[in-house]
Amino acid sequence: MPVIGFDVKFSRPLADGKSWGDVGPYEELRGTLHFTIDPTHAANERITDVALAPRNADGRVEFSADVSIILPVDRSKANGRMILDVVNRGNRVAFPNFNRATRPTIDENTPIDVEIDPGDGFLMRNGYVTVACGWQKDAPPHPALITLDGPDALESANGGAAKPITGRVYSQLQSPADVHNFLLSDKGHRAYPAADMDQPDAYMEVRDEPDGEPETVPREEWRFGRIDDDGNYLPDPDYVCAPNMFEKGRLYQVIYTTVGARVLGLSFAALRDCTSWMKHGTAEVATPVPGIDYAYAYGRSQTGRYLRTYVYNDFNLDEENREAFDGVIANVAGGMRGEFNQRFGQNSKDRNNMLTQLFPFASSTSIDTETEEAGSLHARLDERGSKLKILYTNTSAEYHRGDASLLHTDPAGERDVDPGPNTRVYHFTGTEHGLGVWPPSDFAVAEVMATEKLDQDRAQNLRNIIDYATLLRACLVNMDRWVVDGIEPPPSRHPRLDDGTAVPTDQPAAVFNRLPGANYPAHHANPRRRDYGLMESREQVTTFPPQIGGVFGSLVSAVDADGNEIAGVMLPEVAVPIAATTGWTLRHPATGGETQLLVFAGGTIPFAATRANRDANGDPRPSIEERYASKNDYLERVRAAGEALAAERYLLEEDVDISVAQASKYWDWLT
Repeated sequence: MPVIGFDVKFSRPLADGKSWGDVGPYEELRGTLHFTIDPTHAANERITDVALAPRNADGRVEFSADVSIILPVDRSKANGRMILDVVNRGNRVAFPNFNRATRPTIDENTPIDVEIDPGDGFLMRNGYVTVACGWQKDAPPHPALITLDGPDALESANGGAAKPITGRVYSQLQSPADVHNFLLSDKGHRAYPAADMDQPDAYMEVRDEPDGEPETVPREEWRFGRIDDDGNYLPDPDYVCAPNMFEKGRLYQVIYTTVGARVLGLSFAALRDCTSWMKHGTAEVATPVPGIDYAYAYGRSQTGRYLRTYVYNDFNLDEENREAFDGVIANVAGGMRGEFNQRFGQNSKDRNNMLTQLFPFASSTSIDTETEEAGSLHARLDERGSKLKILYTNTSAEYHRGDASLLHTDPAGERDVDPGPNTRVYHFTGTEHGLGVWPPSDFAVAEVMATEKLDQDRAQNLRNIIDYATLLRACLVNMDRWVVDGIEPPPSRHPRLDDGTAVPTDQPAAVFNRLPGANYPAHHANPRRRDYGLMESREQVTTFPPQIGGVFGSLVSAVDADGNEIAGVMLPEVAVPIAATTGWTLRHPATGGETQLLVFAGGTIPFAATRANRDANGDPRPSIEERYASKNDYLERVRAAGEALAAERYLLEEDVDISVAQASKYWDWLT
């Protein structure tokens, strides 16, 4: 069996032993799970380079992962369900997203036992067991992060000794300020080091837009290594540097040779086998919670894309031929996957102009008429008749990024596509990638604004303020009823071509260009077909930079005269508006690249408080005082919208009060 050991580092009460309804107090078990897998087993054969991983005396591949299990102290009070919290770059996502909790900022000084915010306890009140298992080997080496430790692939030539593998890497680098140095990774992750500090064949180009014309950066203007604060050059294979500085906001792509091919796909075995262990135990290690009958995986952003990759490869059958997950919720992944199973892949890559893993987008078969390729994200699941249930949820930001609509249209964006009986697709109307920014700011967090620090996430608009966590809670409840009781969840709800709510990205400009200070993008860098020369024998790319093809048919929701979207699942505080809330905003000029979308971000464009204010500002939209007789009138309308949404089961009845409280907060701020 794959799980052969569980070393518990510590156990501790959650929230100082607070009792959660009838379930009682919870505790956390934190430790390390040890795995061995058979590299020749059919369950593992699609793991890239698993055949080249070192093996133990039994011919199995060994690796380990951090694990955190949050479970009732009285195990009998568990509800028989677990949530696999697919951690985002080592950080928990289930508690922040379902419990409306805060997530600590983790760095090298954060202790492993950093306090866990339980939020409002939604998961605990309902008896869920929450398991966070490490899957990412290249996350920063901070003790509090939940990560994986696995081997690199080795290969031998002509019967010689096995050696680390060399190959090419393609990375994109960007800074909000002029800098001398770039770490050769996304988001501070472990870099792929330059195999040779000279590398005359290394190549760099720069663009002003993701789909803009490239300019070659002459090789003599940059080198591997870094420049210290005194201006001295230091050899360092993890960095590139430029004496004359890299310019803020511009998009630099670098191609170079590295050494050390991580077997990234072992992560899929780790999460699958951790889940099977929780449900069934193994001969070596009993499950810590007997009676887990159902398991749901939840991932957001990076890990939503990770789950789409898991589904595409169908890693859900373990070595005993059992389904690990019964349901999957992939949030804010758009239509993308990622380099999670690619030789020299980068787990943190999240721009559709840099990834080869695009088509197929949809969960049912579609044809790309440009390439004549047919495919379905769920083809392997469907071929074996899997009953795995899947919810794809996205915000407006993934639509304006250009790939979310491809979940439910053909690649040309010319016809709607049914997702199939085991899948639902939901668009959360008028939201951004995260759970909204509060208090209102043009930065991602108010603390950054207070320090006047230039930040990559600074926007030209106030950031989107809408918190959609309650919609995710309804998704989880609907998923559970679907899996356990066979109760169908609400229908998919998203922009559609057949009713005119799905439109090209330039169409909303007619509305927003009338609004003072809206700053609607003049250009959307919609995803294009890119041929990276993906190998057939394993997931490895060979063409750098890729050959560029045509644009995919990206669509967004149409908007009303106020600038609010008309398609999707509409929270009450969006349905009864006091502002336009969007899934787009531009980068702030202070950070460079001001014509680029600030990826993942949305905006808030408030209504004027009074008729006099709107006349003074030239805002054609009715003011708040013209729309609502009073705050009570406004909140009554919000409550009615919430009750209607709950009746459709897109919102829980218990969460209508949260929408009213949120709306009250927004009213006080705007008026």
